[in-house]
Amino acid sequence: MRSSTGRGLQPNVLGTFDTIVMAVAGSAPAYSLAATTAVLFGTVGLAGPAALLYCAIPMLGIVLAYARLGRIDVNAGAGYSWVGRTLHPFLGFLSGWALVVSATVFMVAGSLPAGVLTLSLIDQDLAGNTPLAAAVGAGWFLMMLLVVLGGARLTVRAQLLMSGVEIAILLVFLLAALLHRGAATAFDWSWFGLGHFDGPAGFASGALIAAFYYWGWDVTSNLSEETRDSRRTAGLAALVGVGVVFLLFEAVTVAVNVIVSAERIEASGANVLAVLGHEIWPGAGGKLLVAAVLLSTVATLETTLIQVTRSLFAMGRDRTLPASLGTVHRRWNTPWVAIAAVGGAAMVLFAAAAAAGSVQSVLRDAVAAIGLQIAFYYGLAGLAAVVAYRGMLLGSVRNFLLGGAWPLLGSAFMLWVFVESLGTLSTTALVIGLGGLLAGLVPMVVYRRKGSAYYRPAKLDAARALAADGPYTPRPRLPRRDDGMPATDF
Repeated sequence: MRSSTGRGLQPNVLGTFDTIVMAVAGSAPAYSLAATTAVLFGTVGLAGPAALLYCAIPMLGIVLAYARLGRIDVNAGAGYSWVGRTLHPFLGFLSGWALVVSATVFMVAGSLPAGVLTLSLIDQDLAGNTPLAAAVGAGWFLMMLLVVLGGARLTVRAQLLMSGVEIAILLVFLLAALLHRGAATAFDWSWFGLGHFDGPAGFASGALIAAFYYWGWDVTSNLSEETRDSRRTAGLAALVGVGVVFLLFEAVTVAVNVIVSAERIEASGANVLAVLGHEIWPGAGGKLLVAAVLLSTVATLETTLIQVTRSLFAMGRDRTLPASLGTVHRRWNTPWVAIAAVGGAAMVLFAAAAAAGSVQSVLRDAVAAIGLQIAFYYGLAGLAAVVAYRGMLLGSVRNFLLGGAWPLLGSAFMLWVFVESLGTLSTTALVIGLGGLLAGLVPMVVYRRKGSAYYRPAKLDAARALAADGPYTPRPRLPRRDDGMPATDF
């Protein structure tokens, strides 16, 4: 079994609970709901719960694919390594490049709302000033950049605080929504059906946006080289994380459909949760949910920074991008050159966003473009899992369903959404999504000619890798601490 642990990143820093926190924070429940609910409603109307449900089923297939691939190849590059070693190195590089581009674009798509929300807590009139919002968002981004530079342990401690408060606020408001009297729209079970979609193209557009909601759980795989028992932990944490955010997404989307009128949803844009909070608890409610969204936004900036910098670290280590990106800080054991490179690229994008117009228009195009790239690299990872485990799929019903059928369903769904949505996206979204992906052909050709060993991979075969590694044995009981309490992952 190939493992990259010990090549620079500090191993065994994170435990099971830490990794689950990162998976939930990666999907950013409050931010995803705030930034995307109005976009989803404008695309599929009241069928938002259906889009989230029907995207969650194949998404779980991709989660299973990541879990199984992570058992046989522990690599900070995740899909970049797996796809390259199973399908083709060119596809593997483009898979990693898609994550890098989508995460870098998200630095703006995430930081702009952080700036808007911060300004709205001070003075609502300031929130409409896009250049000022970009400047404040850039400040939040730089703060998270420093936290990520400080190492995985510091990152998780910050996540425990931010995500814990965020989830607590969302749960309180969901309970209040159940007790709320009066409704703009009566609840209807048809919201979970297919009848509200405008044909296959409409369904694909909704699914593309829904994929953006869930995106981020795979940060657990990018942290695998820094996680204890990562062959088991990364996949388990991703499954738990996706389950938690799915329930939150569905519950809040239904609450918005019921309590907030269609006109107000479309007019509110990224402020939809504040509108919901005001309806449930006039005055303070809107401010509290704005605070939850702000915490979620900052938290997901942190997890996205981890994803992109660990991916760049793996690519630099493999010499498929400049080797300096694989440099690790001597004190903090973090890929500081990759972190600095992402910071510089994000600052350029902040300047472009400040001159691009309204925050909502920037968000709409960014979400669609990121969704396109997510569908691309998730779809390839699902195929990679099936290919890697092909010799074991007929060994049992469990292997066939969880290792073959479900990941293949997830892959087919993601790639179908990618193709089907091309005709529905705006020119700006296509330029960002496809143009960013195609730009990866340049470094791919350059570093292929320089002779990177990545382009001559050892094929990834699950049966051979698992046989070489031997049966899995649970780790021994953890020793007690000095205070007599047992040591745990918490």
